[in-house]
Amino acid sequence: MTAHYTLKIVTDFASAHTLRDYPGDCSRMHGHNWKAEIEVRATRLNKAGMVMDFKDIKEVTRNVTRDLDHHYLNDLEPFRKANPTAENIAAYLFRELSEKLNDEHIQINAVTLWETERACVRYTEE
Repeated sequence: MTAHYTLKIVTDFASAHTLRDYPGDCSRMHGHNWKAEIEVRATRLNKAGMVMDFKDIKEVTRNVTRDLDHHYLNDLEPFRKANPTAENIAAYLFRELSEKLNDEHIQINAVTLWETERACVRYTEE
């Protein structure tokens, strides 16, 4: 049986967006204090007995979310065509973090994005 390790960090950022083609209040500009949970998965440990240092996951995640923090998402390149829904933001974070963190032993496993404290989306690729 193969061992699997899943590391998770939690961070947050604030941004505004307008949902295009939405039949309700969210079609007007509004903001969220997003909470993002980033899961990294691996099947082996390094020489120090770790998958990787939590601070490295946090730093890479901060660098990615910095581009979203305190911005109007509709103005940003990834969301000029794709509606800046929680689903699309989670997928964007997953792809960006995968480019920066994935290697032969470590992969982004999932991104859970909380729009409010009672509503979230979890994005993964299998």
